[in-house]
Amino acid sequence: MHLDVNTLHEPEEYLRYIRRKGLFLIGAGLVLVLLFLVALAIGSSFIPLPEVIAAFLSPSGEHVSTIVLNIRLPRVLSAVIAGAGLAAAGVVMQSVLRNPLSSPYTLGVSHAAAFGAAFAITVLGAGSISHLISDSMVVRNPCLVTICAFFGAMLATAGLLLVAKYRSSRPEVMILVGVAFAALFTAGTTFLQYFSSADQIAAIVFWTFGDVGRSTWSDLLLMMAIVLPSLGYFFFTRWDYNAIDAGDETAHTLGVNVERVRTLAMLLSSLITAVVVSFLGIIGFIGLVSPHMMRRVVGCDQRYLLPASCIAGAILLLGADMVARLIIAPAVLPVGVLTAFLGAPLFLYLLIGRNVV
Repeated sequence: MHLDVNTLHEPEEYLRYIRRKGLFLIGAGLVLVLLFLVALAIGSSFIPLPEVIAAFLSPSGEHVSTIVLNIRLPRVLSAVIAGAGLAAAGVVMQSVLRNPLSSPYTLGVSHAAAFGAAFAITVLGAGSISHLISDSMVVRNPCLVTICAFFGAMLATAGLLLVAKYRSSRPEVMILVGVAFAALFTAGTTFLQYFSSADQIAAIVFWTFGDVGRSTWSDLLLMMAIVLPSLGYFFFTRWDYNAIDAGDETAHTLGVNVERVRTLAMLLSSLITAVVVSFLGIIGFIGLVSPHMMRRVVGCDQRYLLPASCIAGAILLLGADMVARLIIAPAVLPVGVLTAFLGAPLFLYLLIGRNVV
């Protein structure tokens, strides 16, 4: 009996393939942990890393513990949760729509969520200006803002699903639809501003910049309550996304309910976008940049692309926030400005350089 030597080596090659992906994920996770600690150390006053770690091990009412645990920790955790959530929403949208340019920002979902949140702030009175701490917006009713932002995001998502089902899901069509939705909901937000008071206008304008430093512990807990279970669902259904990547017909033959998986994925992606936008404002391109960066490293297998994109999204947003805090210190730039500077060139590269449309 003749045995193919290459066949004998296939399991070994596969194990090496798995090991490389696993080591990369572990390495990326360690980078995120290190960046997390550094982000807690830097600011208007630098705190040495040993003191940062000591603040966790033995919390007290001292000055350092107060700064680390009550001021910087919510900001850093918000960047990690929001970055991972937006990246996951982006990679899932790209998978279920089979469109490399899909993300909450490029498809207009972020703008729709912003319109819903602005409606809650101006019409329903869910937000106000706080002059006590800083001239920033304070959300009096975060659940109402999140619900309105979610309904706004769902309007855009429903439109996208209808276009993909009945017209075309080609990249150029979906992006044009996203541009139309972004323009429509931006116009709606501007309309609300026109009839708002000066304080409400200032609150909305400041809020739409995108800033991870405005979230409180209650905001952060609500974000975690929505983002983390959604990520768990995405990981649980990662094989379905692999099947859909191969085409709807192939997915059907493998027993995947394509319409159900696609609809649930878009709903949860919209919910993640809504809760992030409602608390942090519009943060663009994280959902586009992270999956494309990681796809070059780990490939298109969702078992590795999904966690790698989440880690990359957290690193990108956390790193952008660190730069925003340092570049013109002691003033702080809105992190949404830096993510736009990062994402816009990549978006143009994808459109022109690689001829994806």
